[in-house]
Amino acid sequence: MATSASSKLSKAVKQQYMDLPQGDQVQAMYIWIDGTGEGLRCKTRTLDSEPKTIEDLPEWNFDGSSTYQSEGSNSDMYLIPQAMFRDPFRKDPNKLVLCEVLKYNRKLAETNLRQMCKKIMGMVQNQHPWFGMEQEYTLLGTDSHPFGWPSNGFPGPQGPYYCGVGADKAYGRDVVEAHYRACLYAGVKICGTNAEVIVINLKQISFGPCEGIDMGDHLWIARFLLHRVCEDFGIVASFDPKPIPGNWNGAGCHTNFSTKEMREEGGLKYIEESIERLAKRHQYHIRAYDPKGGLDNARRLTGHHETSNINEFSAGVANRGASIRIPRSVGQEMKGYFEDRRPSANCDPYAVTEALVRTCLLNEESEEPVKYK
Repeated sequence: MATSASSKLSKAVKQQYMDLPQGDQVQAMYIWIDGTGEGLRCKTRTLDSEPKTIEDLPEWNFDGSSTYQSEGSNSDMYLIPQAMFRDPFRKDPNKLVLCEVLKYNRKLAETNLRQMCKKIMGMVQNQHPWFGMEQEYTLLGTDSHPFGWPSNGFPGPQGPYYCGVGADKAYGRDVVEAHYRACLYAGVKICGTNAEVIVINLKQISFGPCEGIDMGDHLWIARFLLHRVCEDFGIVASFDPKPIPGNWNGAGCHTNFSTKEMREEGGLKYIEESIERLAKRHQYHIRAYDPKGGLDNARRLTGHHETSNINEFSAGVANRGASIRIPRSVGQEMKGYFEDRRPSANCDPYAVTEALVRTCLLNEESEEPVKYK
């Protein structure tokens, strides 16, 4: 399996420099979503003192023609800081800064879905929408060969790998552990992790509960941290919804959703009402649940391998082959949350959480999102 050349550089030599004092100055790494709607970019600037709030962070700019976001003749774009996290690579007092992207005319970049999501969340803040997203990903070599797979051929069939233990069942645990600790240090709301059903290298990390816009912020930063951790190990994290064709599970981003009413006594009534609304708007959600308007998910949502059929809506208690799953404990306690199993691993969490709020809480019914003033 191929690994990156940079992973073979001496980390001990690098650490000599990382241990040098930096005085009162701080390195702030600005992070943004590029023009693909999936890729992340970053660059670092020096600040004279440690920022305590977002307001302490200056706007910045970058060359959008190199990130699929503008033409070379008018390429300057703006980075607007929105969320700040501790930096687990450079450590305190250095920061990671998640940014929105604006065009030269201060209008939203096409892949900047955060601002509208934040507006929609603000409209329902009294209902306290909570989200928990289960991010699946696949580890690959730099040659795109699945990490841990034989050089020629395939490993044994699925079965022993889910939550597996042992050198012949769990590959890449070092990456999982490093990423978990990096998330905790950064302040990302990570709540657990496990190896998934597909042989050897599909992992799942769970985030939340986060309220409102925080879900998208925390998931994007978690993805950034995963990519950076994988850099150090010389391998690649893929969020492709079906990285390996054939009789193998795909990768999703199952999204758990609840409101204050759903979490209180008798909340099952509100869960069922939301599911009825989702059933009437299935195709709208399919388009919102992957960055290619459903084309990526079409490879994954086949009705097999613990997925529903992309063309049909379904719901059930403890049914992992349904569009919407009600956990058995929720059915017994008559309150809690439901799980939307349709979002793809490469979804934009801002689009997914916004769509759920629009349908379930704002009662939208049309195939296009309502434009609010």
